[in-house]
Amino acid sequence: MSKHYGWVVVAAGALITCVAMGAMFALPVYLQPMAEDTGWSRAGISAAMTVGFIVMGVSGFGWGTLSDRIGARPVVLMATVLLGAGLLLGSQASDLLVFQFAYGGLVGAAGGAYFAPIISTTLGWFDKNRSLAVSLVSIGGGIAPMVITPFASYLIEATGWRSAMLSIAIGALIVIVPAALLIRRAPTLTEPAPTPSAAAQPKQASTGWSALRTPQFVVLASVFFLCCAAHSGPIFHTVSYAMICGASALAAASIYSVEGLAGLFGRLIFGVLADRLGVRKVIVGGLVLQAVGIYTYIYVSELPQFYALAAVLGLAYGGVMPLYSVLARDYFSPRVMGTVLGGMVMTSSIGMAFGPVGGGWLYDTFGTYHWLYIASAAIGIAAAALALAFPAKKKDVDQDQVPGQPVAA
Repeated sequence: MSKHYGWVVVAAGALITCVAMGAMFALPVYLQPMAEDTGWSRAGISAAMTVGFIVMGVSGFGWGTLSDRIGARPVVLMATVLLGAGLLLGSQASDLLVFQFAYGGLVGAAGGAYFAPIISTTLGWFDKNRSLAVSLVSIGGGIAPMVITPFASYLIEATGWRSAMLSIAIGALIVIVPAALLIRRAPTLTEPAPTPSAAAQPKQASTGWSALRTPQFVVLASVFFLCCAAHSGPIFHTVSYAMICGASALAAASIYSVEGLAGLFGRLIFGVLADRLGVRKVIVGGLVLQAVGIYTYIYVSELPQFYALAAVLGLAYGGVMPLYSVLARDYFSPRVMGTVLGGMVMTSSIGMAFGPVGGGWLYDTFGTYHWLYIASAAIGIAAAALALAFPAKKKDVDQDQVPGQPVAA
């Protein structure tokens, strides 16, 4: 098998995450036609997405651990069956609870299966260009709102929300299943004999559970949690804040498009920089840039200013997010990478859950969003400060692997 096959895994991973995440996060465009057609409350329909986030975080840990044992391909295939079943059941649901179970439970459970298994497999293929490879896989999730969401909107207008959701379910199966067959574990080389200097190096955790108890994982997961807690509130409340400042609903919503587009460039730029300058430095710099951008919101009131700031923030958090998994590869064996990344997904999902609720409480309490941005910026600075505690990358940390090192790509 060619050592360059890793780039096929990257392309397949990007396509899978684009379709899967796009299918899951398209729910907002179904909201109005569903409420009008069924009489269900908007809060009840939206609750399916809240349940989905929680289930996705918890299931992500389970899927990641399972992928360490059986590989990413069967995990992705099983999750895709759940995704299709959830969308199919949701499209035919006549009861709100059934829809919440289908979309929040089944689709949410499927959503947790794509990040950790695919990224851990990608990491196994690359010694060089590792940051760039992971960033390219993550681009699929960034493109999803620009591709799947408009497509779902078109289908809703043309055929109705039930037919649209059913079509997305069928399309997801048609696209993801063949792409998943391209996901393969990296071949390995014979384990080299340990040298005295390598023997003196601290060994990596040999099991998933022991890896989760290491200081490296605690710091890494904590930084990921703080990073997500910092930007989730500002992202969620940006449209509301822009409308308070006088922007129309359509113009305010377009701020998300600017953030998404900037995030694509951020993934590429930060990925290249991380391969050249080091992952730790780029993560710390990105977290500082994110915190400064969040704080700047208190001085923003005009739509062009919102666009400019959205570009900065999209570049920062879009570029930083994929790099946590690259840093994890420096500390943990590929044999436990699915478990490690699954644990990170779970903690980051919890962090994401705090921002919207906390931002709403601060606005209701103080009548302004300024305290949200001040608090979020402080959390972002805390994330950058904690990131400085990452230990330096050590050479030959994989000497305890069985079998040996992955093939470089």
